[in-house]
Amino acid sequence: MHQVQLAGLTVDTRHWIGGQRVASETTFESVSPVDGAVLAEVARGGAREVDAAVDAARAAFPGWRDLGPQGRGEILHRLADLIEQHVEQLAQLETLDNGSLLRSHRRGVMPRVAMNIRFFADWAMQKLSHPVWQTRGHDNVVTWDPSGVAAIITPWNAPLMLATWRIGPALAAGDTVVLKPAEWTPLTASVFADLCEQAGMPAGVFNVVQGLGAEAGAALVAHPGIARIAFTGSVPTAKAIMRSAADNLTPVSFELGGKSPFIVTDDADLDLAVDLAIEQYDNAGQVCLSGTRLLVHEAIADAFSARFAERAAQIVQGDPREEATQIGPQIHAVHLERVAGFVERARAEGATVAFGGDRNDELGGLYYRPTLITGAKPGSEILTAEVFGPVLAMQTFATDEEAVEVANATEYGLAAVVVCGDRDRAERLTKNLVAGTIWVNCFFVRDLGAPFGGSKKSGIGREGGVWSFDFYADVKNTVYAPTGWKE
Repeated sequence: MHQVQLAGLTVDTRHWIGGQRVASETTFESVSPVDGAVLAEVARGGAREVDAAVDAARAAFPGWRDLGPQGRGEILHRLADLIEQHVEQLAQLETLDNGSLLRSHRRGVMPRVAMNIRFFADWAMQKLSHPVWQTRGHDNVVTWDPSGVAAIITPWNAPLMLATWRIGPALAAGDTVVLKPAEWTPLTASVFADLCEQAGMPAGVFNVVQGLGAEAGAALVAHPGIARIAFTGSVPTAKAIMRSAADNLTPVSFELGGKSPFIVTDDADLDLAVDLAIEQYDNAGQVCLSGTRLLVHEAIADAFSARFAERAAQIVQGDPREEATQIGPQIHAVHLERVAGFVERARAEGATVAFGGDRNDELGGLYYRPTLITGAKPGSEILTAEVFGPVLAMQTFATDEEAVEVANATEYGLAAVVVCGDRDRAERLTKNLVAGTIWVNCFFVRDLGAPFGGSKKSGIGREGGVWSFDFYADVKNTVYAPTGWKE
């Protein structure tokens, strides 16, 4: 059976290739983390399906390229309108498939999906230009030429939103796309393909190949017909992708893991600091940007800890479809075991579990309690490796210089949060923090025009605004001489 009825939608579980639904010989299960129900049997693609998708995307490329920013923009605007018309259904489907809060999907995540598409379409139509300048009387004219087929491989923690963060600029730039969604959360990508067709997108411009990373993903990134590879996920997988990309010299854009610091100075607004710290548990800790290392000045550590523990005890954990729920389940049983393993190893190494540290037996299933680790040894795993669950670790510092040193003491550099009572002091702190994004007295304020990406092992490249087009397009300079023109 190739179609299932979920959340008021007909979801086709076959691939979307060249404007057609394509089945595979084998399938894999999509299982809901909410209650363990099998949602669908999904087509499991590999090299054959990838070859077909890349061929379709390459065939569609000249026509999509030649539409220009305005022609592409009209289709992308219709797509954004369709997404907005289906926010409720998409929100419910995504919650079933990945366990994130339904209210968040309704109010923020799915509207952002439409925003991603519309924003980059508008940027290509209105802002993608550079002033002409002269060199010895010659005009330099910069253009952004579509590069070809973009391979986009996306994660499971915000599947459709993070996919369109890459799909939007790729399509607006004039590239065609082959998407490989995460195998744990493939369903909204299939519905998105239906919406692309309804918007009038030509066949082959957008394609979806579902499957496992070692099969479909590996075949996609190794394909010589791919012009760009965009990946969000883990460092080990990124290394494997980069090895494959190297054989074809395919440019890559990676947004990888994080172990971000959350610095609280002794002059910080303590209520604000606690409010922002509680936000680091959002999406059951399955957010790469979260400030999972609480670095608190020793003079206020006790006061902060007491208030933080009190607030954490009030967090409502439960069914993500309920309005009152603040933290839902982990994505998968394999991931839950991984999160629990980090906590158990930290405990065995002498760290203290201040609260949480176990499954929520009252709920059963994949629910893990919000957790705080204290007293971990510097350099230990819990302070340096990404857990990607509702597990925070707290350390103290005596000076701002020490705070920066401890903050930078990981292989990651994705984000940082600073809560501070003095602007000049905050600027001194942020100057030497190694991070692609830093929030001061706030968290998760994102502008699509701003550069986004990670330093060190948190990624390669920057996307957002013109930086996205710099990646998905071939930036070209044409020099025009002042002479030689016929009257």
